[in-house]
Amino acid sequence: MDGVPCLRVSCCQAQQFRMYLQSRGMFDRSFSLVKQPDGTVLLPISPSCLSQLDLQSLRNTLTPDVCDFTWSQSPQSKKEKGRKAGSKLERTIQELLESRGERWMEEMRSDLPRSFQRHGDLVLLADSCFTLPIWNKIGDQLWSAVTKELRAKRLAKMSRISRDGFRSPVVTMLLGDNSWVKHVDNGISYEFDVTRCMFSAGNITEKLRVAGFDCRGETVVDLYAGIGYFTLPYLVHARASHVHACEWNPDAVAALQKNLEVNGVSERCTIHPGDNRQVQLCNIADRVNLGLIPTSEDGWPIACRLLKKTTGGVLHIHQNVTSPLPNAAAGDAAPQNLSAKNADREVWRAWASDTADRITSLFKDLTGASWVINIQHIEHVKSYAPHVHHVVLDLDCRPN
Repeated sequence: MDGVPCLRVSCCQAQQFRMYLQSRGMFDRSFSLVKQPDGTVLLPISPSCLSQLDLQSLRNTLTPDVCDFTWSQSPQSKKEKGRKAGSKLERTIQELLESRGERWMEEMRSDLPRSFQRHGDLVLLADSCFTLPIWNKIGDQLWSAVTKELRAKRLAKMSRISRDGFRSPVVTMLLGDNSWVKHVDNGISYEFDVTRCMFSAGNITEKLRVAGFDCRGETVVDLYAGIGYFTLPYLVHARASHVHACEWNPDAVAALQKNLEVNGVSERCTIHPGDNRQVQLCNIADRVNLGLIPTSEDGWPIACRLLKKTTGGVLHIHQNVTSPLPNAAAGDAAPQNLSAKNADREVWRAWASDTADRITSLFKDLTGASWVINIQHIEHVKSYAPHVHHVVLDLDCRPN
């Protein structure tokens, strides 16, 4: 059969199915998703994994509205898609320069955007593009042309993350005045001011994982709530009875309050603004989310204090874990025939084991009793570089 093998699912469940396929190595990342006129989405499947595709099992596990197999003649490879989009934007900018009597130079090509974030009708550019002085000379005419080519109405550019302690973004609006945006993930609406609050699209797999938890009857504490990245999945999909959301950035708190109302879950959440080290909570949580990177170590003692003393609970600890470079590890005792991925996983397991030991000591210091700490799961969220990985450790903590 010619074409690309695909799984056809409803648009609202596409992210859930994509995560499922990715976790089993079946999703073909070289092709883009294809949206169909009937509102369904085609997810490309690696041909080598077709024999592993069990539609009935998928239907039983994820209870989809739509789930069937098809061959698509239309998926476009991501490289081809990127080249076409880039070429069209490049031609538009070349024509704009010529109309203003300016000359196109080869160095301009590498200064054009290669990727960007889309939040509704606003496109957020990275700080690595449009750095040459010529662009500021053209000004609004350029930004209007770029916005049109990217099929947006507003345009902004990220400069860096500020060192104000809040991880506030430094974003400049290039076209448009209103900087509030709406982003929808897995049926949850996130509204925020893009110039004042961070939003990490790369955390979608972890948000989907949290959405799959069964937290009915549980009290959850989110120590670093932000605008509700994980607070909202715990409430909307995991059905937590109550979430205590701690956040010290006033702008993020304002967005969180709005998002709780927009998603209809404000009555089941208590916001604790300010430093979470000052929160007067204790012996209340069935699970604690520590979603701060590069490390949430400062929150570990707080999390241990928050878990229920009689029953314990689960800690979800986020961390950026750095693997040693291959040559740096050459003298280690670890087997040299490990693949790069296996080597990374060994480092994650070593970090997880060390973290579990440290949490055990914290409980001993805080309660005077021994607790049983077990590693439930290690989740890889994303990679920032070949050897820097955002991982989440699920620790089951129970009084002995």
